[in-house]
Amino acid sequence: MVQYITELDGNILLLIQEFLRFEWLDPVVLFLTSLGNGGAVWIVLTACFLIWKKYQRTGMYMAFALLFGALITNVLLKNLVMRPRPYTMIPELHALVTASDWSFPSGHSTSSIAASFVMYRELPRSMGLPALILAVVICLSRLYVGVHYPSDVLCGAAVGLLSAVCVMYFTKHREAARTK
Repeated sequence: MVQYITELDGNILLLIQEFLRFEWLDPVVLFLTSLGNGGAVWIVLTACFLIWKKYQRTGMYMAFALLFGALITNVLLKNLVMRPRPYTMIPELHALVTASDWSFPSGHSTSSIAASFVMYRELPRSMGLPALILAVVICLSRLYVGVHYPSDVLCGAAVGLLSAVCVMYFTKHREAARTK
């Protein structure tokens, strides 16, 4: 089963490279993918919400979701699975960026979905929906640049979603218990 997923993942990346990469689009995607480096865009947004009194609770949820997602993804799963980057395993794949850590799961996807899902659930749609769209674009950019397999991105997004949902659920229940 693992071999089948790896082959499918590799074939999808080669299809993206062959049919969806365009020279004019490369700088745009490189910029978008760089927004997720180290969770930068999400950390900046989290800090802004923590400072802005009206949105401090959202900022707190985002901070904890990012923290839990990073621990699960970057500390636990990447070091447990140790999946090599696709460009090191697929000679025909020409990556537009490289990374020094393991491939599975995608940290960009984890942080993007964790923070944006909190924003989507906690903020007005005019703020939450663009954040969610940006997160999905960052996730897809990781495939475009050839630095992650599709299963890396899907699992990273799942970890991010799980982190956000758990943080909001447990924090809200803790707040409810305190007020009783």
